[in-house]
Amino acid sequence: MGWLFAFCSVLLVSAAQLLLKWAMVQLPPLGQTGLFVDTLFTLSWPVLALSGGLVAYGVSMLCWVLALQRLPLSQAYPLLSLSYLLVWLGALWLPGLNEPFLWGKLAGALLILGGLLLIFSPGKNSRR
Repeated sequence: MGWLFAFCSVLLVSAAQLLLKWAMVQLPPLGQTGLFVDTLFTLSWPVLALSGGLVAYGVSMLCWVLALQRLPLSQAYPLLSLSYLLVWLGALWLPGLNEPFLWGKLAGALLILGGLLLIFSPGKNSRR
């Protein structure tokens, strides 16, 4: 059950990042405080995305705490790096985020994935 909570946390925190980014691109700049605050009191897609992102963060934190109760930190913590991959892929794929594909970012994503494979691959003498 710990793995389920950990993966839910990663998925939710990734969704939260993407929702918050999309919302902040759509909303008025924070420098225009009055307009920004007024917009927060409207029922619009950006406000819903902002609210959804904040809720997703909260639920993600709850899932993370539940995962930490059930998994060793040495197994749970590396899973958080999956969110870097998911957010990067989501930012490339989702319209409105305007993230460019760069080969250096792909190399970084592959390094993260390789690191996860190293951490979770059983060694010769491991007793998993």
